[in-house]
Amino acid sequence: MSGPFIEAGSEDIFEFPCDFPIKIMGRTIDGFAQTVMGIVLQHAPDFDPATLEMRSSSAGKYLSVTCTIRAVSRAQLDALYRDLSGHPSVVMVL
Repeated sequence: MSGPFIEAGSEDIFEFPCDFPIKIMGRTIDGFAQTVMGIVLQHAPDFDPATLEMRSSSAGKYLSVTCTIRAVSRAQLDALYRDLSGHPSVVMVL
């Protein structure tokens, strides 16, 4: 199974470790940012929650959360992306 960042058979375009921002969007519901933070911390235990950035959509219906992690491998990014995008509260992960 190829990951969300790299086509199968291609070489990694990232040099690890590297700082890697991930933007997670979901509906504005209580606990969304905490849920995202919990998933991120499972895959990047050194993530500093104080660096989490949040932005509401103009109508306030959606919330985007940006987490910049210290990525150590493609496998780590792929697993994090899968867990985030598979969560029912998450609409999109970029």
